[in-house]
Amino acid sequence: MNAGRTARERARAELTQEIKDTARRQLATDGAGRLSLRAVSRELGMVSSALYRYFPSRDELLTALIIDAYDALGAEAEKAARGNDDPREAWLAVCRAVRGWAREHPHEYALIYGSPVPGYSAPRSTVEPAARGVLALLGTLTRAQEGGVLVAPADAVEPAGLLVEQVALLADTAPGVPVAVLLRASMAWTQLFGMISFELYGQLVGTFDPADEFFETAIAQQADLVGLTRTALREGFR
Repeated sequence: MNAGRTARERARAELTQEIKDTARRQLATDGAGRLSLRAVSRELGMVSSALYRYFPSRDELLTALIIDAYDALGAEAEKAARGNDDPREAWLAVCRAVRGWAREHPHEYALIYGSPVPGYSAPRSTVEPAARGVLALLGTLTRAQEGGVLVAPADAVEPAGLLVEQVALLADTAPGVPVAVLLRASMAWTQLFGMISFELYGQLVGTFDPADEFFETAIAQQADLVGLTRTALREGFR
């Protein structure tokens, strides 16, 4: 009885993965806005009613693909952060890992950081996976703060107005990190995706193309901006 149930679960998991893989190929050719359960079922040789038992709607399939993409990106960012003891190098490694994943998976990147899909509203189940990447980056600041090597820039602007409440949402994820640094880190995170999007969507052609040196210079300056300076880290690790 147990063996039979395990076999059924395994078969369901394998077919679920096959459905998602097929949907990803459709993303690459047609884009997220044209994702169709009927088209997926046709490619798999399934009747659409059978596919609905796995994903009752296009939106549920989209949500599964979005969560997978966020988790894959987050896993790469977390691996990069764990692989470096120096907080500054960990920061740079996370940024490189995010860019590397985006370049290898441009259509999945477009799904989570491109144009919104018409008629689709992401559920709360996407929030935790979406946070993994930024939490990996903020973790480098926490380590620097705990090690006494995070230097809050003297010219860092303290949040005011609504920003106070918004930045406060990050405080629990990076204990002890000054709010002015958290604000700068948030700016750096959004700038990171701006650079990646410009590169992927051809906005750097004719200027910073290839973008390797431009990217490395930018993320190094962002590390300085948040207080992960080379001088402070050298002194802190003596």
